[in-house]
Amino acid sequence: MAETHWTPSLVEERLTEAASVLKRLPEPKLQGYYNLWPRIIYEFSDLVGQEPRPMRVLPSPAAISRMEETLTWTVGLDPVDGKIVWMRAFGERWKTICWTVGLQRSAAHEHWLYGLCVIAWRLNGRRLNRNHSRRRVIEMTGAAKS
Repeated sequence: MAETHWTPSLVEERLTEAASVLKRLPEPKLQGYYNLWPRIIYEFSDLVGQEPRPMRVLPSPAAISRMEETLTWTVGLDPVDGKIVWMRAFGERWKTICWTVGLQRSAAHEHWLYGLCVIAWRLNGRRLNRNHSRRRVIEMTGAAKS
């Protein structure tokens, strides 16, 4: 298998895929509880006017494996950076993210880019110098261009 050079955009795609897989996983059920009622068989007249139930497509085993690998990527990040990265992966709007973490839009965007860059650096096997500022790390990774 070819060695992947990780970029912040690849990291973002992978985190978005992991969030999508997490949304599609079945709900956990409590063990030991079951329903004795018979299943209701609906007639056509019962279904008229109702919206169809959303179809739930279960993720493939390969997608679940990639998701499990991706869950560990934000472990070493600052808690605010990790929260912003995951909220963005789940498709939250910037306004909601800013309200949640208490940052302005530009600062939240910088934290998000920094988090993606740190993850990309780690996945590429490089060590991050803690003396570098957020902007310096973003510039060195080249994420500001994309």
